[in-house]
Amino acid sequence: MNLGDILGADNILPALNASDRWQAIDELIDNLVATNKIKAESREAIAAVVKKRETSMSTGIGFGIGIPHASTDLIYEVVGAFGRSPKGVNFDALDNQPVNLVMLFLVPQGQFQKHLHTLANIAKLLHKKEFRQALEDAPTAGDMYKIIKEFGGN
Repeated sequence: MNLGDILGADNILPALNASDRWQAIDELIDNLVATNKIKAESREAIAAVVKKRETSMSTGIGFGIGIPHASTDLIYEVVGAFGRSPKGVNFDALDNQPVNLVMLFLVPQGQFQKHLHTLANIAKLLHKKEFRQALEDAPTAGDMYKIIKEFGGN
């Protein structure tokens, strides 16, 4: 499963307001609720699962990238939201650098292989310097989506 399969332009936030990883996660989950990717009544439970996973080990993987993720039985397909923070978010990243690009995704419970495969594809794509630079330079969510589709396949 590629990034272009998970995201729509309406799930891309080109200017996150968050200053830390918890606020970034909340902002992206709020987007998933607003775009009907997750039910409003599931919001708190899903946020708790993502934050629990994040507490065990930061998903700030370096290079200005954060990939918070979790499995939950409250969804039936892989969903995600992408945020860009021009000023950077404190994500407790492995390289201690602020995170500018945050990709939150959720996988249905019990789909471990799909979870790993999705995480690997996203991390591989975000490690491409030209991809990150293009996303950081794109003026709008629509432009960011075009770049994701171009680089992210399908």
